[in-house]
Amino acid sequence: MSDDMGSVLTQRRRLLAAMAVGSVSLPGSAWAQGSTSSGTWPAKPIRIVVAYPPGGLTDAYARLYAEQLTAQLGVPAFVDNKPGAGAIIGIDLVAKAPPDGYTLLMTTTGTVWQNRVLYTKLPYNLDRDLTPVANFPSGPLVVGVPDKLPVRTMQEFIAYARKQPVSMGSYSPGSYPHMVADQLNRQHGTQIQTVHYKGESPMWMDLVGGQTQIAIGSYQAYAAVQGRGLRALGVTGAYRSPKLPDVPTLVQQGLDPRLVGLEGGLPLMAPAGTPEPILQALSKVAVEGAQTQRAAQLRETFAIPNKPVNLEETRAEWNRVVPIWIKLAVDLGIKLD
Repeated sequence: MSDDMGSVLTQRRRLLAAMAVGSVSLPGSAWAQGSTSSGTWPAKPIRIVVAYPPGGLTDAYARLYAEQLTAQLGVPAFVDNKPGAGAIIGIDLVAKAPPDGYTLLMTTTGTVWQNRVLYTKLPYNLDRDLTPVANFPSGPLVVGVPDKLPVRTMQEFIAYARKQPVSMGSYSPGSYPHMVADQLNRQHGTQIQTVHYKGESPMWMDLVGGQTQIAIGSYQAYAAVQGRGLRALGVTGAYRSPKLPDVPTLVQQGLDPRLVGLEGGLPLMAPAGTPEPILQALSKVAVEGAQTQRAAQLRETFAIPNKPVNLEETRAEWNRVVPIWIKLAVDLGIKLD
């Protein structure tokens, strides 16, 4: 290919990318260092930092979204897994990145909702340093136990865990299962010790091996090992899993709905100060990407019936539910440092 032809193709790709986002263009004063002199975004690869290892729902959503960014904006987008320290490593990296639309975060709601009260000190301020772009729903989470355990309902498990110590797998400190375990201990006198893993895959494998007695996580990760000797006791949230219609919710089994009746998710976030047109463009990719066959297949695999909403609705949901999750964390009194 000649240099001239390569230049023409490059210009064409940039033109298509600009059209895809409505020609997002910002005044020079709005740009952080590293932006193009023309002020047109995007002009270089977009990095999505995932605060968990490969595998699991968070990573799957991030990789799909990276594909959608590449297809719709015309620049490469890639996932960079930065697990560790209860997601603090990955979050810190993005919180301190330039607010220019080239570094994004994908994590779980607990790490950016409850962690502001679960930790006394964090290297960033979750109220000031990050801003939401979209919240990818997680759907009902599955509560699983080894099928050798002599329990078939959540109430039977509670009775079992009152008599002897048991351990619950969690995919990070301050996560949904961590809070559920603490709530069960306080309300029902159970003796559940939470064991934290770097992601879902090792958590479920230890449940299969009998190192733990109960775990809560995504349907797909549970289904991947279900045939190796696991049983679903229930699901979280306000409705049954489309993949497990005969398994009742924890609320239907009589548990306190203030926590187990809620649905978290996988937030996509950007550094605070990212220009509004860029946030709108990133949100638009998430909303339009949710209509594709690939996205529908992912939701089918993970048993997720709902889709991400636009930026305005995301912010409204954020303002409504974050105080609820924070109050729950405060009431439980969990401290992680």
